[in-house]
Amino acid sequence: MKNDDAVVQRYARLAVPRYTSYPTAAEFSAAVTAEDHARWLARITPGQRVSVYLHVPYCRNLCFYCGCHTKIARRDDVIDAYRQALETEIETVSRHVGGRPTMARLHWGGGTPSILGAAGMKSVLDVLHSHFDIDQNVEHAVELDPRSVTPDLAEALGAMGVNRASLGVQDTDPQVQIAIGRVQPIEMVRAAVSHLRAAGIERLNFDLIYGLPLQTVSSLRQTCAEVAKLAPDRIACYGYAHMPDRRANQRLIDSATLPNSAERIEQAALVTSELTGSGYEPIGLDHFARADDKLAHASRAGRLHRNFQGYTDDDCPMLIGFGASAISRLDEGYIQNLADNPGYCRTVGEGRLASVRGCRMDDDDQRRADIIETLMCNFMVDLAMVAADQDFTDELASLQPMIVDGLVHVQGPLVEMTERGRSVVRVVAAIFDRYRWDTASRFSLAV
Repeated sequence: MKNDDAVVQRYARLAVPRYTSYPTAAEFSAAVTAEDHARWLARITPGQRVSVYLHVPYCRNLCFYCGCHTKIARRDDVIDAYRQALETEIETVSRHVGGRPTMARLHWGGGTPSILGAAGMKSVLDVLHSHFDIDQNVEHAVELDPRSVTPDLAEALGAMGVNRASLGVQDTDPQVQIAIGRVQPIEMVRAAVSHLRAAGIERLNFDLIYGLPLQTVSSLRQTCAEVAKLAPDRIACYGYAHMPDRRANQRLIDSATLPNSAERIEQAALVTSELTGSGYEPIGLDHFARADDKLAHASRAGRLHRNFQGYTDDDCPMLIGFGASAISRLDEGYIQNLADNPGYCRTVGEGRLASVRGCRMDDDDQRRADIIETLMCNFMVDLAMVAADQDFTDELASLQPMIVDGLVHVQGPLVEMTERGRSVVRVVAAIFDRYRWDTASRFSLAV
């Protein structure tokens, strides 16, 4: 993609979802209740393979750029109360499950999950293990702040069976780090990597962000070079979504220091160029993996998936989420927990499911979800393969401007992004989103 491409820049300025789910969370409503959640859980059968997500929405300090459901917690009693609530929710949900499932994936997200402490994480894990069978090849992943990774923590995580760690690196430039309220010298990241590998946790992911304040192509080039030297298996690089009207902490960022749309496109292109030059394969839209990584194998074999963690080789269609704001994906649709941390703790403390909203998926939703995921993963979709009996005349007509602009190629039922158009695949996905027109303003820029 040429960074001076005015056509691509025009589409890149459109606000569209990231499509880590379809329907997106913007379509969730209170019409889906805890009673629905209970019915859906009851349909889980013994031995059914599921993924599990544990959400810990606390950090010791809040970064200026953060858009996650996260709060500052300085008191240990608040953290301990949340841990107890998490364990109680696991017990409550398990009482509703129709049969003891098999956990094929476990992912700790946040926030900073390690804020629970090694003993706290082990306590939650013990409760989880008492209600789930564990697949012998389970992937056990945790998101970590490099500033909090000590040799003792790394050793404890290894002893718990953690076999993948995701480090929030974001950017290595000192001035950018000051501007985003997250100062972590590259030496600190190197030390975290060393501690984890010494503990036997060899599978490492790095998260980077482009579009940050004071960030330039030159600073990003240096970040990519320093990251490549540490040789993580996977790298995700997301575009920063600046929404200060919705996130008070983002008001601490001077919007005048943010890159403009053309500069963001140039930065995204630079990241792709630098990382591929360092031996990484592009995976979908914003991920990269070493050629021998399972994600790269899945991408080449057409087995790539996309969920709330981004691109994955996770083939479990069912995800059970625990914690405040956590989202579950069950056969009938999505269900989300209370986002208010104290309210979540009170609700589960009363022995009730914490779910308060969600989205039922009908057959049309299921087909469109498959279309959008296939587009996001493979940059093409055969509509006849996914929904042979469905009429997409209106959607194909809406694609005409992008076809004329050379961003999309359509031949019969086959819709394929051109190389030039790949960076704006989210715009094409939005055309197949039947909810898109009423919600477009709520989403981030396409690039």
